[in-house]
Amino acid sequence: MQVHNVVIIGSGFGGQCAAKALLDRGIDDFVILERRPFLGGTWKQNRYPGAAVDVQSPLYSIASEPFEWSRMFAEREELERYTDHVLESNGLPARTHVDTDVRKIEWVGDHWLISTSRGDYAATFVVNASGPLSTPVIPPFPGREGFGGKQFHTNDWDTEYDHAGKRVAIVGSGASAAQVIPAIQPEVEQLHVFQRTPHWVMPRHDREFTALQRKLLRIEPIRRAVRAGIYWTLETRVVGFKYSRTMLKAVAQRTALKHIQSQVPDPELRAKVTPDYTIGCKRVLLSNTLYPALGKSNVTLHDKHDGIAEITETGIVTTTGEHVDVDLLVWSTGYDATDGVISYPVIGRDGRALSEVWDPYPRAYLGTTVPGFPNLFVVTGPNTGIGHTSAIFLIEAQMEYIVRAVDAVKQSGALAIEVTADAEQAYTDKIHREMDGTVWKDGGCHSWYQSKSGHVVAMFPGFSFTFRRWAKRFRPQEHHIHFAPTDAITKDEVPA
Repeated sequence: MQVHNVVIIGSGFGGQCAAKALLDRGIDDFVILERRPFLGGTWKQNRYPGAAVDVQSPLYSIASEPFEWSRMFAEREELERYTDHVLESNGLPARTHVDTDVRKIEWVGDHWLISTSRGDYAATFVVNASGPLSTPVIPPFPGREGFGGKQFHTNDWDTEYDHAGKRVAIVGSGASAAQVIPAIQPEVEQLHVFQRTPHWVMPRHDREFTALQRKLLRIEPIRRAVRAGIYWTLETRVVGFKYSRTMLKAVAQRTALKHIQSQVPDPELRAKVTPDYTIGCKRVLLSNTLYPALGKSNVTLHDKHDGIAEITETGIVTTTGEHVDVDLLVWSTGYDATDGVISYPVIGRDGRALSEVWDPYPRAYLGTTVPGFPNLFVVTGPNTGIGHTSAIFLIEAQMEYIVRAVDAVKQSGALAIEVTADAEQAYTDKIHREMDGTVWKDGGCHSWYQSKSGHVVAMFPGFSFTFRRWAKRFRPQEHHIHFAPTDAITKDEVPA
């Protein structure tokens, strides 16, 4: 068994930020466990055609890790290079165990026991950074297993399969579909897109940086100024999402409607792609190429009126009885990003499972810690999602809290830290009070932001700088500090 001070689960941006935060604190006894045979998370895993980021590259990056971006919205290949840069510059490959799938973690008195596909680990602290977009979901359509052609999820795109000249069906119309459709449309014979609900799409103001701009962005004060300008511009969106539905419709939704009108001349197609809910209720997409692609002669958009009834050996039977012959089924159907945010069993103090605590919906103090689970920190946990700015900003904010919690243990000579049940309850109640009236809760749609219970558990209901301020303000009185193994404690000791 390997014993470490900290085990980090996942090597994407969450795991990288956690590793950097520990190294900055002088904590180097940690290991990163990665279930895949390679490091890097989302931008190394997602290799589907057209993959790109939808937040401006200068902001969608770790604050302390500058990079010479070639364009405003980086494409997957460049994001992969950036990921490699962060990993290599911090010496993380040597600290990572790949092909190591976590099967279960359990708190045993004063440490975590981590059971994996390659043996057991023990650690004082565990940072779960497996990410909310790591467990793909494929709906259980009748007959799916009997399909005789090729099928895969966008998360597991088969780069060896040649889709050129094939009859292809894409099931789903969200972020990955919006990128795949225009990327493969010119290459396939026929493309059938099965859309359950349309998304609002905004223009994508992308451009390549000139040589001079790239040179200027290497100057640190300029880089910081550009990041700040992008950040504060994006932050204004919260005003519409949370406080002013009138402004949201007058500005953002009006722009999206004009985008449809200018790019979709066919009235039948225009009706199919126009949502009937308020913009922001579902993830807003950025694309200048999706609508033109949907209008091409080799593309058929199926909506809720002719959706999928069943899968056959040779294709799809729609709800209208039509049989669509296809060679390739692409599942662009998202992830279990709410109820299944942690895919492996987690057993805490007193033998209680996290899945029980998270019934009927996931909840955590600062989206990071849960009562009864000492020394466990969840990166991008419940209500830490952000629909208007860089997710990396929220991850870095979580690190502000995590390192302070670890410091509280180490500086007091204690064994463990655990948020109190009262503090978590008060925080969760506040989050869901703040969620009432937001577009994510009351925008007229059902989205992956919501758990099966109906609670919005993916999004943070406010400004991202508010979350960061809360994370920085560590409150010892809202935590138990354990000075003895928790299975031997009768009363928690809390330092004054």
